[in-house]
Amino acid sequence: MDKVALVTGGAQGIGSAVAALLAARGWQVAVADLRESAFFFVKTDVSREPSARSCIRRVVERFGRLDALVNNAGIASPGNGPVEKLDLREWNRRIGANLTGAFLMAKHAVPHLRRARGAILNVASTRALQSEPDTEAYAASKGGLVALTHALAISLGPEVRVNCVSPGWISHKPVRKKDHAQHPVGRVGVPQDVAELVAYLLSDAAGFVTAQNFVIDGGMTRKMIYG
Repeated sequence: MDKVALVTGGAQGIGSAVAALLAARGWQVAVADLRESAFFFVKTDVSREPSARSCIRRVVERFGRLDALVNNAGIASPGNGPVEKLDLREWNRRIGANLTGAFLMAKHAVPHLRRARGAILNVASTRALQSEPDTEAYAASKGGLVALTHALAISLGPEVRVNCVSPGWISHKPVRKKDHAQHPVGRVGVPQDVAELVAYLLSDAAGFVTAQNFVIDGGMTRKMIYG
């Protein structure tokens, strides 16, 4: 029987690329999002527990099993304005979508993933490791996601592997030549780059890999920039 993957935030961007690649490699794919998807689609607000619980239930009812959960859903825009003006509701909204949502989806997926000896893959960001000004809520949510990854891996092993990827600048739109040039690999990333790494980490080939955060950023977090 084909393995089943659930991709949150799978209707666009990185999530869409992940869903498409997994499907191309023989997975049955479900997408949880607020936007419609071409795959089996469950409209889901991952920050609300009833919605997360219902999503997992519907996927298992449809496919009979769950082998992989990709926690990609979240609020993508990092800027929140000056911290002294950051409204608590906005802080909670980003933490809820980016971090609490991953916890809730994992919580309700775990019984099924244990049975399948499956895997969880969290999509964080290099902003968990470095920052621009006025990005506290986003950075905290992604940093929390990296820590949640290793905590889950230790709690759920050996039945369930849990890993994280932290993308840098990923774009499906044209960018300036100088933006490409500043990357040690010579270009900005595309969603397919991340999808390839996710597919590997969910595969049997990565059976000895858990509790890790993989930075995929064209080398930018290792590049020293002065002036």
